[in-house]
Amino acid sequence: MSEYDIVIIGSGPGGYVTAIRASQLGFKTALVEKESLGGVCLNWGCIPTKALLKSAQVFEYLNHANDYGINIKEYDKDFNAVINRSRNIADDMSKGVKFLMKKNKIDVIEGFGKIMPNKIVKVINGDKSEELKSKNIIIATGARSREIPSIPKDGEKIFGYREAMTLQKQPKSIIIVGSGAIGVEFAYFYNSMGSKVTLIEYQDRVVPVEDHEISKQLQKSFQKKGIEVITNSEVILVEKKSRGISAKVVTNKKEQEIKADVLLSAVGIKSNIEEIGLEEVGIAIDKDKIIVNDFYETNIPGYYAIGDITKGQALAHVASAEGIVCVEKIAGKDVDPIDYNNIPGCTYCSPEIASVGLTENQAKNKGYDIMIGKFPFSASGKAKASGNDEGFIKVIFDKKYGEWLGCHMIGLGVTDMIAEAVLGRKLETTGEEVLKTIHPHPTMSEALVEAVADAYGEVIHL
Repeated sequence: MSEYDIVIIGSGPGGYVTAIRASQLGFKTALVEKESLGGVCLNWGCIPTKALLKSAQVFEYLNHANDYGINIKEYDKDFNAVINRSRNIADDMSKGVKFLMKKNKIDVIEGFGKIMPNKIVKVINGDKSEELKSKNIIIATGARSREIPSIPKDGEKIFGYREAMTLQKQPKSIIIVGSGAIGVEFAYFYNSMGSKVTLIEYQDRVVPVEDHEISKQLQKSFQKKGIEVITNSEVILVEKKSRGISAKVVTNKKEQEIKADVLLSAVGIKSNIEEIGLEEVGIAIDKDKIIVNDFYETNIPGYYAIGDITKGQALAHVASAEGIVCVEKIAGKDVDPIDYNNIPGCTYCSPEIASVGLTENQAKNKGYDIMIGKFPFSASGKAKASGNDEGFIKVIFDKKYGEWLGCHMIGLGVTDMIAEAVLGRKLETTGEEVLKTIHPHPTMSEALVEAVADAYGEVIHL
């Protein structure tokens, strides 16, 4: 039986980052993976979807080349080539993780990892199995697309995000159920490629976790692109037909039938906690999540859990941060718990969405006396020059102390801008300090300081 200081089950951005940090700290480390290094994020999520979205953006630029004074007589998309580019990028990233494992002297064990009592991990690979003994075991098995009874997936006409990014043929029409990050990103992709897209959301607005003004702007932008958006609606039945699918949708107690070639279910995720030994070891769970303390230890000493299988936000960068905190605590370092109120969220449709902190309604509900500032990209010289001036930046401050409570962005490239707000909030920066921080001109980032100036009644360019 091989012995280790740390064994990690799952090689997504939680698992592989944790393994590298553990190795850096001097721990003998093993990483168990049943499929592909990098997990869902690198192989089926974050990275390949961004490759698809980039192809969609390039095609969109070509469609509007005349707006930039450029005449292109003939061009077209190659849907299969777009899909293949995405897969090739995912493969390259997975190879990169393999290199990092070798560089950091981490043993990669292929197979399905199952925890056992006495800090043992059993790894099953086909008809073979082996056992690993470890002082510490970290579970990082991630999540998968959630299934609901009214939308029975078959992987061909009714499917989740995996199949959505590897279709052999572009559908003429697609229904997407759920308008979270996965739903709206695929809505943008397929619409840009030329498919007729119908986006159905159970709640009263799209991207419902975002500030209400962000939701309103995205719906407006989507409808302008020709995406049909239906909110306050529930899909009660999906049936396969000879030439596609039929969905029965209830909106305000009225039922309608919507037909399409295929349907993508993007109604959330399900934690991968089945059959991994939790019951045998006695690890406590609550509502599909493993219960952990501030440093990710379960109720059984020596067993830890990070990422989508715990109650924190189901985001790649959260899983990575949790893993680093976890192993640093195991190493005896003086570490602080993660501040889950300062986690940035990014959605990569077009226009992009990025946010951190409280929404306007959340701030009001918490009793803050707030100042709100907004600056539209239509007033930004850089946005105008880029040919894409949709969206705005919205900031929320506490009037009494100037605390930066929240920042919400929608527009071109905002996912690369939100880190300024995250860092500012981490350093307890006040609105007055942001105002005195000179931003370069002309840039999209100028809109941030202009939004802050608007909150203080000092905006210049509005």
